[in-house]
Amino acid sequence: MANIFPRWTNVLPFKIAICVLSLGAGVVAAFSYYATPKTLVVGYQPSQPIPFSHRIHVEQVGLDCRYCHSFVDVSGHSNVPTSNTCWNCHRHVQTQSPKLQPLRNRMDPLLKHPDFGKPVEWVRIHKTPDYVYFNHSAHVNRGISCQSCHGRVDQMEVVYQDQNLSMGWCLECHRHPEKNLRPLEEVYNLSYDAEKYLAANPIEGVKTTEDLGLKLKEQWQIHPPTSCATCHH
Repeated sequence: MANIFPRWTNVLPFKIAICVLSLGAGVVAAFSYYATPKTLVVGYQPSQPIPFSHRIHVEQVGLDCRYCHSFVDVSGHSNVPTSNTCWNCHRHVQTQSPKLQPLRNRMDPLLKHPDFGKPVEWVRIHKTPDYVYFNHSAHVNRGISCQSCHGRVDQMEVVYQDQNLSMGWCLECHRHPEKNLRPLEEVYNLSYDAEKYLAANPIEGVKTTEDLGLKLKEQWQIHPPTSCATCHH
């Protein structure tokens, strides 16, 4: 009796299997690349109601991070500055700038604007999920700089998300905190250079930046936990 199916159909199941596996591998690879925090959030740079330049305020004016983010070293959460904080300076500085009109509308009673007394609705950029516990003060008070998580904010005209803040990224720092530790007086110095610091402040037994991190880790007895309960209370 003649074969009903041609001979080439013998390898058809193998071809189908190869196609299915290739498709599955492609889906996994695409998801791994495009659906990770690194791709989804790094570089996030929303428009703000007032075009605030960190470069001008930090590099030119010389403001410390804590002037605007006043809770960063005493609270579990950093704060966005209130309109009063901005108005302290801008009632006298750049008083005619059209970019600052939203602030004047909220703070100058003489304008009698409908927005008077309302807060500036800044768009939040850095945010951990609601199920993650993160304490800001615990980190900055033990030598973790703003720069480690937020990048060179002092050089940003418009702030964007510099790191992915993923679980793996956090765990990497908890496993090797010495890579990010710096002296407490340098935490808010975003242009900090460890080599220059050691040249100006020699420490016995410390020759490299790695030695400095290990020295600070030992000095402050820093042993960050890496269990799930650390962030997921």
